[in-house]
Amino acid sequence: MNQNNKEKIILGIDPGTRILGYGIILCKGTNEIGLLQYGVIHLAQYKSQALRLKKIFERITQLIEEFDPDEMALEAPFYSQNVQVALKLGRAQGVAMAAALVREIPITEYAPRKVKQSVTGNGDASKEQVAGMLKKLLNLNIGENDLLDATDALGVAVCHHFQKGLKVTTKKTWADFVQENPKRIRE
Repeated sequence: MNQNNKEKIILGIDPGTRILGYGIILCKGTNEIGLLQYGVIHLAQYKSQALRLKKIFERITQLIEEFDPDEMALEAPFYSQNVQVALKLGRAQGVAMAAALVREIPITEYAPRKVKQSVTGNGDASKEQVAGMLKKLLNLNIGENDLLDATDALGVAVCHHFQKGLKVTTKKTWADFVQENPKRIRE
């Protein structure tokens, strides 16, 4: 890990079981953000869920070994009516988290809406709008619809950088969630 408190490497993850996005940024102080790497892990070719999870763990471990991030930020799984989809996303997220935890890298989760709000100023922004703002912030040279899972992951990392000045807590209870999201609870 970087010993210099003014410089920090953040690994952002957009979990997925078919495509997992990742983005790595270098932050210097509070104002300077630089792109180190971003991309996707294609998992659809692996038929077994267990093999997909193994590939996620291996690739995230490689990224951690190569870039030695100080922190990891993940997009929290979104609410889904399909329990199987939510379970698979949770597993993908858990495997990515395990790769960081093995190296004792602190982890923070952000709701998709929080990421969009942080990057674009609009919690209802589209993936394309997030990518467009990141192109400006990080001076990316990408097409509008290229690698949206990767730009989502970069958005998570940038959101984490922007939030570091605030008190962010990752340990919330189900009661906290219910209180903060009454419209998302069905009776």
